[in-house]
Amino acid sequence: MSYRIPQQPVSLEELARRQQNVVTASQLRARGVPARMVSEHCRSGGPWQRLLPRVYLLQEGAPTPEQRMWAALLYAAQNGPAGDGAREGAVITGAAALALYGFVSVPRLPAVLGVEVLVPRQRRLRDAGQVRIRRTGRELEARSVHGLAVAPVALAVADAIREWNERGAFESGRIGPGLLRALLREALAGGGGGCTAEQLLAELAEAQLLADPRVRAAVDELLAARREAAFGELVGLAVELDLPVPLCGPELRMRGGTYVAVPDLYWPEAAVAVEVDSELRCVSEGEAAWVRGGQHRMEYLGVRVVYVSSARLAAEREAVGGELAEAYGIGGEDVVEMVVTDR
Repeated sequence: MSYRIPQQPVSLEELARRQQNVVTASQLRARGVPARMVSEHCRSGGPWQRLLPRVYLLQEGAPTPEQRMWAALLYAAQNGPAGDGAREGAVITGAAALALYGFVSVPRLPAVLGVEVLVPRQRRLRDAGQVRIRRTGRELEARSVHGLAVAPVALAVADAIREWNERGAFESGRIGPGLLRALLREALAGGGGGCTAEQLLAELAEAQLLADPRVRAAVDELLAARREAAFGELVGLAVELDLPVPLCGPELRMRGGTYVAVPDLYWPEAAVAVEVDSELRCVSEGEAAWVRGGQHRMEYLGVRVVYVSSARLAAEREAVGGELAEAYGIGGEDVVEMVVTDR
């Protein structure tokens, strides 16, 4: 039988250094600090102060924005699964998380008043001060930002939008369409490490935010802009490869007039179509089914369809170019005669 030797907790000085002078009652107790001493130190004019229930600041003066974040996280993580000094079982999310990531489209950290913290659903916690507790049945995932456990970018963005929605920020005009679009663009552009469009859409859908017309309009505009940029990049790539310039968004019909599809790009002489971000362009299932139907009809009628994501185009431009050239060289197979029309 093996025995696990318990580790001694780090000193109070070291813990305070790691957590920017913010500690919990249990952490003080584990280091031999009696409750009576804590109460005495937190009296008016004392060297310590109570920030939240069972969370203390070991200094005088107003806490810094970072210390407020530490207090919120330690408050929510108390009695969680982690051992002494750890912050597992709670992550900062929403606008506070985005401020920690350094997003320019949200208020800077000093201006963030409310701190939203995500905890497991079974945890028994109440909101306290400016800390709002949000429960989830999902497994918590966190990134370390300045030592703090922070939700991934896509989740933080979705929670920030939901937070604004619940507080009436859209109705009051404090959050307008421009700011919403800027936030989504910054998330995809790499703010705070960024996220993929797939991750962002998944989190917005999970939060049931895509049903909001304002969020839906911002997402549609963002994805349309990404697709348009990808179209231009693909046309330029075709020119570099000495391929003919493809048609952009032509309507394909069978000789009798039956509708087939509207591919993003199409080479009629080779019967090769290119579809860009075909999964991301469809927010509703109805749209997705319509797009998939057109793609399946093209393939069934012999058109060779190349699927390209804008993310892969940016990361592997040469590889995408090679696939386009290969597809054009092979062309479609047993293509049913179709009519190409401009919409």
